[in-house]
Amino acid sequence: MNELEQARLIINDVDKEMIALFKKRMGAAKMVAHYKIENNLPVLDIKREEALKAKNLELLADGELEEYYLTFIEGMLKASKDYQKHLVESEK
Repeated sequence: MNELEQARLIINDVDKEMIALFKKRMGAAKMVAHYKIENNLPVLDIKREEALKAKNLELLADGELEEYYLTFIEGMLKASKDYQKHLVESEK
């Protein structure tokens, strides 16, 4: 197996793990949405998002990847907010 094939196998394995983690995270987002519905809170929480990004960038501790991680986490946060908005709308 060459280096490219080996790298792609690693990527495939990581993608499987990320799917499981994505589902787990979206399950938590659903719990958050239900709490927000029950307590009449908005979906958007800028302070939480900024704190999450800052904390995770500190955990990343890799300046070379920081820009790309921000793209990744911002996409994840958008998916989470979109899902929460969908859940809020479906409760109306």
